[in-house]
Amino acid sequence: SAVQRMSVERRVLPRRALLSVADKTGIAEFARALADLGVELISTGGTRAALSAAGIPSVEIGVYTGFPEIMDGRVKTLHPKVHGGILARRDADAEALAKHGIAPIDLVAVNLYPFERATAAADVCPESALANIDIGGPTLLRGAAKNHKQVLAVAHPADYEAVIEALEAGGTTAAQRFDFAAKAFAHTARYDAAIAGWFSRSQGAGAGAAEGTIQETGDLLPERLALRYGKRADLRYGENPHQRAAFYAEAQPPPGTVGRFSQLQGKALSYNNIADVDAALQCVGAFDAPACVIVKHAGPCGAAVGGDLAEAYARAFAADATSAFGGVVAFNRTLDAGVLQTLLNTQFAEVVAAPSVTPSARRAASERKSLRLLEVGPFSSGRLSLAIKQVGGGLLAQEGDAPTLDKSALHAAAARAPTAVERSDLLFAWQVCAFVKSNAIVLARGGSTIGIGGGQPSRVGAVQLAVRRAGEGQATAGAVLASDAFFPFRDGVDAAAAAGITAIIQPGGSKRDAECIAAADEHGMAMIFTGVRHFRH
Repeated sequence: SAVQRMSVERRVLPRRALLSVADKTGIAEFARALADLGVELISTGGTRAALSAAGIPSVEIGVYTGFPEIMDGRVKTLHPKVHGGILARRDADAEALAKHGIAPIDLVAVNLYPFERATAAADVCPESALANIDIGGPTLLRGAAKNHKQVLAVAHPADYEAVIEALEAGGTTAAQRFDFAAKAFAHTARYDAAIAGWFSRSQGAGAGAAEGTIQETGDLLPERLALRYGKRADLRYGENPHQRAAFYAEAQPPPGTVGRFSQLQGKALSYNNIADVDAALQCVGAFDAPACVIVKHAGPCGAAVGGDLAEAYARAFAADATSAFGGVVAFNRTLDAGVLQTLLNTQFAEVVAAPSVTPSARRAASERKSLRLLEVGPFSSGRLSLAIKQVGGGLLAQEGDAPTLDKSALHAAAARAPTAVERSDLLFAWQVCAFVKSNAIVLARGGSTIGIGGGQPSRVGAVQLAVRRAGEGQATAGAVLASDAFFPFRDGVDAAAAAGITAIIQPGGSKRDAECIAAADEHGMAMIFTGVRHFRH
């Protein structure tokens, strides 16, 4: 291949390097190693100050170009002597270099202003956002990457050590410079995507706001969708062992999400592990009370709240002890050793995830070396999210769903109103139902699921499945039922009544609502309409 042919070419040692970094991590050590190899250093304002403080001499960019930095540093590297030195083809452009007195620049180490961090707040001031749009940095990186046959582009502090190792081994190969160029272009592409995304989501604030204030509009569906994700981890395999897979995460994933996970121990995660952890965290994070959710094959098999995590876990496991085997278990509180030890003594789990894990719980987990134990940080709410699904030739994008309800807008459709206990269980079941594949039916009692029927082609079939699942371990008499969408026929209500269900919560809106209400009244059931549907395909 072309890359293989390049790899046997001679190594190149840089004679001159330009250093201009926003993130100063490791820059002094990197610069000192370059200087020890005889590389002449050119640096810009803040970088030069950091090098000077470390006792490392460098040529200030204004001295090198003969033109000072102007406009408070907005213009400093945009000069022909800089970009000519980077972009020059060493043979073809030798005459131009000599004519204009331009020296070749062989290494460019640049990282960019922290735009994503600066715009993390929805009400960021425009001055801060615009000040953190780097112009010279991406231009330097792109120029160096374009001319990678002669120039090494270094965009990440994490790569400094590898660069020095290569130089100490005699210089970089063409294949190495090609790989670094690819990293640089990916870096600038993601940076531009972040800027484009912020502008597409923002507008000038309305009346009453400070002049020039920019606010995010909440419009997550712009004309051009700029996605930016970095590889977080190579996974053990995809949905099946013969498929390669990787996990890509946002630059700043919100706490309480799978993108924020820190793996404390255990085997590498697989594609299915990540998908199940995501489903479990989304569901358990919806509850304010101590909660536990057990997920199997991307859907809850048991979910419960309790006075504490121990009670919540016991209820969630009892909801479907058979399916819980090999599942993913998520909690919404700090996981302590007592709860974790109970879990380990009760079931085999692939992954356990919690906002935080106590040191004693980590020691308890160490007895099961294969157990994947994850911390994800505290759950947060209020941030708009974008849900994306790939389809052939494109992407589907939508605002993220959330099982929130305006409780004052709930409508008691049947003649009998639910009791206080039924109402509490109905609201609990409704929250779980939003995270079950549609058609979805959830049976619940006492703050715990007892039977779940998800992913069924008919709603009455989902009711029958939930009843059968509950019948494997718990009686359905006196339980309540949540349906993610309306009942198209009364048969689903009749099936629920036959199983002893006493109350139903559903969106309503069917042409046959009157028939379903009549069925509820015939059976003495309570029925609440939410007016909100929660399909999950």
